Amino acid sequence: MADHALIIDGQAVTADATFPVIDPSTGEAFADCPDCSQAQLEDAMSAAQTAFRSWAADEDARRKALVACAAALAPKADEIGALLTREQGKPLKDAIGEVHGAAFWLQHTAGLALPVEALHEDDETRIEMRRRPLGVVAAITPWNFPIILSMWKIASGLLAGNSMVLKPSPFTPLSSLAMGRAMQEALPPGVLNVVAGGDELGKWVSEHPAVRKISFTGSVATGKKIAAVAAPDLKRVTLELGGNDPAIVLADADPKKIAEKLFWGAFNNAGQICIAVKRIYAEEKIYQPLVDALAEVARGVVVGSGLEPTTQMGPINNLPQYERVKDLIGSARQDGATFVTGGDVPDRPGYFVDPTLVTGIEDGSRLVDEEQFGPVLPIIPVRSAEDAIERANASHFGLGGSIWTADVDRGVALARDLECGTGWVNQHGALTPFAPFGGRKWSGIGYENGPWGLAAFTELQVLSVAK
Repeated sequence: MADHALIIDGQAVTADATFPVIDPSTGEAFADCPDCSQAQLEDAMSAAQTAFRSWAADEDARRKALVACAAALAPKADEIGALLTREQGKPLKDAIGEVHGAAFWLQHTAGLALPVEALHEDDETRIEMRRRPLGVVAAITPWNFPIILSMWKIASGLLAGNSMVLKPSPFTPLSSLAMGRAMQEALPPGVLNVVAGGDELGKWVSEHPAVRKISFTGSVATGKKIAAVAAPDLKRVTLELGGNDPAIVLADADPKKIAEKLFWGAFNNAGQICIAVKRIYAEEKIYQPLVDALAEVARGVVVGSGLEPTTQMGPINNLPQYERVKDLIGSARQDGATFVTGGDVPDRPGYFVDPTLVTGIEDGSRLVDEEQFGPVLPIIPVRSAEDAIERANASHFGLGGSIWTADVDRGVALARDLECGTGWVNQHGALTPFAPFGGRKWSGIGYENGPWGLAAFTELQVLSVAK
């Protein structure tokens, strides 16, 4: 099979046009990716439609295929992980772990139930409810975790009986193409097609009449556009969008004990995580000790190419996001903020920003109110936990949030008051395949993972039988 090829109807397919893929640690292109044409997208959609009927017919075969996909993907983790680091920037060990995580997600999802529910039965009538697949599903995925976030969609979508067309971000297409190629040996042709291209391809995919559901992870702005495109055809949508997750640190927390965990809750993957801590509210008593403890962690972080074994934090993935983060740093400086660490862009090739802790800033500043999606974190003092909850909830976003305290029971009670899809106590960002994931308000529509995510790739069918 060809390197860096589209996957259409089980085959590796080249394209007449290509586009460059940039290594964010250098800012230079390191590979060319095939650019899917509209005709090739038609081939992918046609293949998915053809494959759907037989794929949907045999649930046991689907479960076995998902297990086989996991077995095919795991041995490729080093190879795909290296490719992922080149195009995404994250440390190699994290990239390899992401591929292994995708294999684990497949394995776990393969065991989820698609129950037939008996609603009523008497001597004359039996009424039961089944979950039926939707048809062709379009999965559109982002550049921060292209492998695992694709698998959140693929695993549930395929188990439910749908066929799929996956369109990864143009910033990180190669690892997704490699993932699709690895899985083909375990799937019938046409069940999973992987195409690559830019925004125009995303529009073609979203508008295509063969598509009955769009599952999208990405920005709020693009999610709104997809919802508008889906509406005329009443395509189903799951939208996992942005976040501006608050972490609330109570006065009884131990700064030195929580600093490392809290820091990486914000700065893992260079802050490029939808559920990363994006703002910290700390009670006044603990505020300065917490700032000092976080600064000590930040100053020890090794920033560099993800291929270097000592690197703990890589670059920002792409030039537009790099420019946005720099703009937010400049905006915070204009607002009179203090930069405890970072604040200056390193004079080196690539899209690097050092871990940046910001104080002297308040709600109403862009850095606090917007989603930075980068390694810049505002820390804000508050009078009380109740003050922090009010500030945390005064946002368009509602993805995640966390409470940090020595009193776990109080932490749980406060976490319940957060207007978000996932609340954590003394941790942030922990996710599992058996818990639903989704957001409130502008952070999205619908859920992924677990039985709830699986159900989102189905529609109910009621069978009423007269005996």
